[in-house]
Amino acid sequence: MKELVLIIRPEMLEELKQILDKVHGGGMTVMSVMGCGTQKGFSEAKGVNEIRGFKVNINLLPKIQASIVVRDEDVEPIIADVREHMADGRVGDGKIFIRDMADAVRIRTGERGVEAL
Repeated sequence: MKELVLIIRPEMLEELKQILDKVHGGGMTVMSVMGCGTQKGFSEAKGVNEIRGFKVNINLLPKIQASIVVRDEDVEPIIADVREHMADGRVGDGKIFIRDMADAVRIRTGERGVEAL
């Protein structure tokens, strides 16, 4: 099993849900997050803001972080579909982080491993 952590643009969430439906992904956890990567975010009109008396540049953009746990064989098809349908070639398309998942337990039934997904 693998955990995929996707950082995507908020408007791409529905597309991601459709991609996961195609591979019968069990479920996902979604969070609204703020961040910046290569694109360096944006700055306020004057470029500087004050937070608790400290001058800071605001360079964080709203993103969605989606975490899903999938079977090993589903990882590459999901990545390929995400790249095909969600990439528009601009900086800020997002990232996918892939982690090994040691185990999973369905609390209700006690099923473990991929059966718990």
